[in-house]
Parts: sequence; C-alpha cells; structure tokens
Amino acid sequence: MQSYHVTRESGLTLREHPVPEPGPGRVLVRMRAAGLSFRDLLVLSGDYPLPVRPDVVAGCEGVGEVAALGAGVTGFAEGDRVALTVFPDWVDGPFGADRAAQLGTALDGTLTEYAVAAERGLVRIPEHLSYEEAAALPLTTLTAWHAVTGGRPLLPGETVLTLGTGAVSLAAVQLAVSAGARVIATTSGPEKAGRLKALGAHEVIDRTEHPEWHVAVRELTDGRGADKTVHVAGELADSVRATALGGEVAYVGFRVGDAPAAQPVDARLLFGAGAAVRPLAVGSRAQFTALNRALTVHGVRPVLDRVFPFAELPAALEHLGAGRAFGRVVVSHG
Repeated sequence: MQSYHVTRESGLTLREHPVPEPGPGRVLVRMRAAGLSFRDLLVLSGDYPLPVRPDVVAGCEGVGEVAALGAGVTGFAEGDRVALTVFPDWVDGPFGADRAAQLGTALDGTLTEYAVAAERGLVRIPEHLSYEEAAALPLTTLTAWHAVTGGRPLLPGETVLTLGTGAVSLAAVQLAVSAGARVIATTSGPEKAGRLKALGAHEVIDRTEHPEWHVAVRELTDGRGADKTVHVAGELADSVRATALGGEVAYVGFRVGDAPAAQPVDARLLFGAGAAVRPLAVGSRAQFTALNRALTVHGVRPVLDRVFPFAELPAALEHLGAGRAFGRVVVSHG
C-alpha cells in the first residue's frame, strides 16, 4: 500500500508500507476517496495552528469500505461504506482539549490506500452519495452543518447569510435551504451569483457592486439583518453589522488563501449589535450522524469541482491552491 506523508524536507512524500492489521476495537478501511481543503495547504506549508507530528500521513477527510475488523468491533461489517471522522475522540457533546487529536496532524490521516481507525471514529455514509461525493462530508460539510444547526436554533423562514463560494459556504447554502431558511449569499461576479442561485440561494449580493455588503443585507431584510451568519473569512465586524439583534455569527474562520487576517472587532460594536459570536470547529460524530440523516432525507449532494486520481495528488493540491475551484477538489482511488 502507499501513503502520502507530511515531511519537513519536501512537504509531501509518497511511501510504501505493508497493509496494517486492525487491533482490538479498530477497523481496517480500504480508502476510496479523500477530500482536499485549504487546511491541507496550511499543514503542508507549515502554517497550521495545531502541532503536526513529523512524518504523519496527510489528509483529514476520507471515505472507503470496511476491509477487516479487529477484535470486539460490533458496529460495522466488512463491506460497509464509511467515513473517518476528523476528530476520532469527539463522539458527542462540546469540544475540548481531550478530544482535539486530529487526523492528518496528530494522527495518521486519509491520503493513503488503507487506514486503521477506531470504531468510534467511523460513521456510515449516505447510500445516495458516491465515494467521491461523500469525501466532501467529514470536514467542510460537517462544519457547515455545525454552523447552521448548532448554537442558536434556526427556524423555518429565518434568514441565513453565507459569504463567498468556498466549500463551507456552498454547503451552508444547501443545508440552510433544506432547513427551510431564506438564504442570502455574497460573492463576486455574475457567474458565481448564478451558480449560487442554482444551489438555492434566494438573493445574492455582488461584493464588487456593493463593497459595503452588510448594508445590502439590512436592506434585503427590512433593516433586521440575518438571523444567522456563517462567517468564513474577512472582516468579522462586517458580519456582525449584517446580523440581527439576538442573531448569531457562526465563526468558522478569518482567512482563505492569501486573504489578510481579520482586524479586531471593537467591543462597542459587539455590545451594540446584540448578536452572539460563536466560534466552532468541525463537529462531533453525533453531529456527523445527524448530518447524514438530513442529507439522505433531502437528497442533498455536495458540490464537486474536480476529481483527481490518487497518484495525481500534487496536481490536485496545485489546482486547489490556485483558488479557482467552485466546490470540492477530491482524489479518488477509482
């Protein structure tokens, strides 16, 4: 079997290993597809905020089929289609330091032909999704689910604001529409605006025409603002200004690609807005299971930009880093 490892010398190295045996309580998964994200680029560039174990197997999003079971495993059978959870120790409840071990940094990841995972770190994937589509779920789609459904309850008819066309934002549009919300999205240019509307966004604000897009959000909501804003990049202050009194800003991140880090938010603005800012990181296994139920009921399929063969991972990362993808970049074992 082959695996891609994160190394200090070259960033990414392909190595061969024997196929491992699963120990007690563990499962051997034959990997079928893996999702790539901006997080992978940060890890490889040495700019990731969490420690990265030397020579760790890269990647945190991956799906495959159960190839063998260790002693004591009862929840899965050979041939089951499964996804690995990004935080294998985060089964349910709030996130904490005792649940922070992450695939592809502290733990061997998913850019490999075979992976061994703890039984608690696996979930079944929806039957209507291909392996390539399901590879988009463990990181970005689950993050979007946590942003839309976690924290303040979202009621049908309320307004969700999404920013841009990154993977989390696209998934948030689809999930919020499925939940019965009105979705306002921001983007740049008419082509992306059209694609957002095709995904279900009710209104799209072109930031090139409306640099103060938070004002446009207020106008579209009769001065109220969005009930929930999924903030993925840029100035947090603008998202706070666009959010309703009593609303919530789901704070996913502050920069994408080479975009500058956001500036600090004036405490007076936060107090005057009356909106809660909730930082979040991916989601638990329980949330992943709930996401999969929702995807199945509504028949939602993640947006894919391009699928590369496993052997062409460097080209896939280069394509992702170019910043022109609309949807997920995935590598597949075929």
